[in-house]
Amino acid sequence: MAKAKRTGVEPHEDYGFFGPGSVVWKVWGYPTSLTVGFQRAVVVEELDPPLVAAVHGTQGIYQRPRTRYDRTLRYFAMVAFAGSREVCRAADVLVKVHAKAIGQLPYSDGTYDANDPASQLWIQLTGWHSILYAYEKYGPGKLTAEEESEYWSACAVAAELQTCSPDDVPRTREGVRAYFDRMRPRLSASPIARQAMHHLLRTELVLPPTPRWAKPAGLVVAAAQRTATIATMPRWMRELAGIRQPRLLDVLIVPVMKASFALVHRHPKLELRLLGRLSPSTVSAIAPISLGIPPRNEEVLTPAEARARYGYPKPAEAHVDLRARQAARILNDGKAPSEQGLIESQEILGPLS
Repeated sequence: MAKAKRTGVEPHEDYGFFGPGSVVWKVWGYPTSLTVGFQRAVVVEELDPPLVAAVHGTQGIYQRPRTRYDRTLRYFAMVAFAGSREVCRAADVLVKVHAKAIGQLPYSDGTYDANDPASQLWIQLTGWHSILYAYEKYGPGKLTAEEESEYWSACAVAAELQTCSPDDVPRTREGVRAYFDRMRPRLSASPIARQAMHHLLRTELVLPPTPRWAKPAGLVVAAAQRTATIATMPRWMRELAGIRQPRLLDVLIVPVMKASFALVHRHPKLELRLLGRLSPSTVSAIAPISLGIPPRNEEVLTPAEARARYGYPKPAEAHVDLRARQAARILNDGKAPSEQGLIESQEILGPLS
């Protein structure tokens, strides 16, 4: 605790669901994860028609791109690093936030619902796959077979914090590939998907305001991350979404980003300072781990143990009444959804503005 007092960083209550020595901390703790990995995840996700319908319906990425990025990144980081009580609380309120993202599909029959298990599984797997892919391409490289097995098992643990079933999470790289192969025919680069993907590749929109003299450097950083993110996307996906980038840039960006990430990772305080510029709300989730500050209780729980201890239901079973009321308001009455979940989430996931 003395180190916590010296740094002013608040320790977590416990190690959460993974802890020191875990492959999750190894991969997610590298600077590729919350930069290129995260951006790749949110860009690729938009090819799923129900998901992009929910994103387009709320308009959050357009109306408040910086705070939307900040809050989403904070949640990702909390699942990997924060204490179990805090993560359960965040997962619970996220169900409320998603309850307002429901409506009619814009380009086909049917409805979308951000809490739908299939959409949540798509988010889970694109996120964890993108984080690992960025780590392999711009970080230390491929995991061992044992580490990769642990990684996908951990992905299933994290899925318990979503409305999807952990039983549906593949436990191998081959299983993950098979999942994406099954999803590919369902993906669509609709006008709203293309709009969202191109918008989310504009890294400069989530950077904080900077003095005029610093703007050129900020634009260089944003361009480098955009280039690196596109370079992780397969050709068929880029062609589908109308994203263009020369093959030469795909090759040249790799050594630049590998060297940059390695340099930053050697200096934890610098790494946290840069993260604070990108996502201020995320720093408190990662700082104790980066600075080696132990939690108050050195234990690792399972999501089931944490829910039992703190009194939270499974996400799939949470806030059923609120979800039903939101659906009735939107689908039956044609009214705007209640903002209850968003308002409550600010204390947990960060401010909306």
